[in-house]
Amino acid sequence: MEVFIEKLVIYSIVFLLCAIVVFIYLRKQIRESREVETKIKKAKQDGLHEPVSLYPVVDPNSCIKSGACILACPEKDILGIRNGKATLINASRCIGHGACFNACPVQAITLRIGTEQRGVELPELNPTFETNVQGIYIAGELGGMGLIKNAVGQGKEAVDNIAKILDKSIDAEYDLIIVGAGPAGISASLNAKKHNLKFLTLEQDSLGGTVFTFPRSKIVMTHAMDLPLYGKVKFKETSKSELLKIWQTVLHENNIAIKENTKVESVNREGNVFKVETKSGDILTTKCVLLAIGRRGTPRKLNIPGEVSEKVAYRLLEPEEIRGKNIVVVGGGDSAIESALLLVDQNKVCLSYRGEAFSRLKPKNSERINKAISDGMVDVKLNSNLISIEDETVTLSLGTKEVVNLKNDLVYIFAGGELPIPFLKKMGVEVSMKYGEVMMKHNK
Repeated sequence: MEVFIEKLVIYSIVFLLCAIVVFIYLRKQIRESREVETKIKKAKQDGLHEPVSLYPVVDPNSCIKSGACILACPEKDILGIRNGKATLINASRCIGHGACFNACPVQAITLRIGTEQRGVELPELNPTFETNVQGIYIAGELGGMGLIKNAVGQGKEAVDNIAKILDKSIDAEYDLIIVGAGPAGISASLNAKKHNLKFLTLEQDSLGGTVFTFPRSKIVMTHAMDLPLYGKVKFKETSKSELLKIWQTVLHENNIAIKENTKVESVNREGNVFKVETKSGDILTTKCVLLAIGRRGTPRKLNIPGEVSEKVAYRLLEPEEIRGKNIVVVGGGDSAIESALLLVDQNKVCLSYRGEAFSRLKPKNSERINKAISDGMVDVKLNSNLISIEDETVTLSLGTKEVVNLKNDLVYIFAGGELPIPFLKKMGVEVSMKYGEVMMKHNK
């Protein structure tokens, strides 16, 4: 009897301890779920809950709440655990690097683009990255994969596919013309050299494409990438200048010259070849074309008096060289905020934004701009529009009636870019609206 009572007491204590552990666990789970729900509510209020590019979708029936996706994500509060399952919080801050996709131990995550309510225009591509126009291929941001690592991979794969089908009997100046020298275009150029193709790479701006327009201190890569003729770039993170140096080195070592400041106006098929016409009037013939241009295309202009001026720019280069200037930065996105913050230490900066409040900013940028405002380092004018640019001043409209004239030396405009959709349609490439289409999924 004593043995029975002793065992009963032991079992009771064990049961009680287990009950306490379960209670603490459930209480912690409920608290965490409420915190995530609060974050989701705030994200919706701030306009950050809806994705704007590639983003993860979690299958709640497969998720086991390992938290691996959250730990793998280098961004902040993109994903959280609610009711025992991973869920999206600040979806619009997702940059589509796919770390969560690769980290999930049960393959419960797919990467999608667009939602049921908000579509994204993308060209139609087959698995080899070829469009509906035979011989025209697309890689990188224009095809929906903007992250550097993904764009580099697509540029390489596209050229692998082109090399397999290339008809050597066709008479043309080039086997391949690559349009764009960003991550996808550079990777494609290196791989074209590796395949001994006769190719030419054209870039409307400078080497690096969109990456080159990033402020110098901006971190642009968080994962390793495999660069043709170079190997693994194993930095956990790197700056724009470091990345450009790698690209410049490997291009130089392989005698590859990028033809910069050369904008392509049209691509037309004539018989078995394509005629590529540049803005300068050159007409080049090629067997295949790879479009590795960004989705932003040409910087969007404000179309206001005085905008065609030497003191107006659409990207910030060498901010440390700019001192003692009266500067107006136009825009409310990350690029505008980062540029303004890089200039405030040595200049007088006015940040003009047409909206009532900044939204969809990365957390660090939001914190830094709010601190700069409270410290009086930057003059932010919300609900304002730049209406004219003069030699020594600019004119801003504030609200409906008030107009102010500010002393000014430089103007930086970050109003986004004009999508190259008309350019694609002109060459016959089919473009369609994607509503939540799966871009990457595991083959289970």
